[in-house]
Amino acid sequence: MEDNKRYSNETTWLIAANPSMYDHSSSFDHYGYVDWRQGKTKYKINDIVFIYCTLPVQKIMFKCRISNVNMSHDEIRDDREYWKNLEEYYKSLSGNFMRLDLISLIDTPNLHLTKLLENGLNGAPQGPQKMSEGLVGYVNANFNEQGVHDLYPDILKEGEHVYEGLRTAVLVNKYERSSVARNRCIEHHGVTCQICKMSFFERYGDIGKGFIHVHHIVPIHTIKAEYKIDYKNDLIPVCPNCHAMLHRKKDDGSEITIEELKDIIAKSTI
Repeated sequence: MEDNKRYSNETTWLIAANPSMYDHSSSFDHYGYVDWRQGKTKYKINDIVFIYCTLPVQKIMFKCRISNVNMSHDEIRDDREYWKNLEEYYKSLSGNFMRLDLISLIDTPNLHLTKLLENGLNGAPQGPQKMSEGLVGYVNANFNEQGVHDLYPDILKEGEHVYEGLRTAVLVNKYERSSVARNRCIEHHGVTCQICKMSFFERYGDIGKGFIHVHHIVPIHTIKAEYKIDYKNDLIPVCPNCHAMLHRKKDDGSEITIEELKDIIAKSTI
């Protein structure tokens, strides 16, 4: 896998991103990379960069590899649509840039600032810094466990999304307008899986009360732009097993449809 490759003289960096200023989540999702202002730091191609999201998130969420450095403004893509303030966008155009290719993303409380401080981080990230060997080991261990987080997340929290086209399946973006739609999806459809009809409350009692996943019927990456989600028609509550199957690739590379999965389940129970 790409994130397990090692390169000679590879350095691992930690940088901070302000989600109130720039929508990194959508930018990565739509393009798979971000062109980042390089500053005076001596980054190298193939260096690893972890991105820490500042307040209110306070977590490392993105793991990237540098694929290009010392790019001029004329060599980067126009990403003004992801800036929350155009004045800040124009300020950002000076200097050199590096390209950060997304390797993987994850949301876990183990990568919150409080946990990072317990495992080798000296303070809340601000400017770029080289990561210590101990901190790199701790952070990588959590990314390496992401299969568990991706297939079985509680994505009823505000703003959580499913994204396709990446090795990981789940990205939390608390700044998109669709957070309200997700809550309304649950209010409208309930918390029973709309494919296999499983209820976590009926199966597990109080510990399963209110637990369910929410699936995007139309993958966000195919839309290529922000849009206001129709919570009745664009989203559907599903259990983790059905959710995982909806993101499995068929032999032709496509993903199974909801109706196809319902048909498979119906035939398996005959």
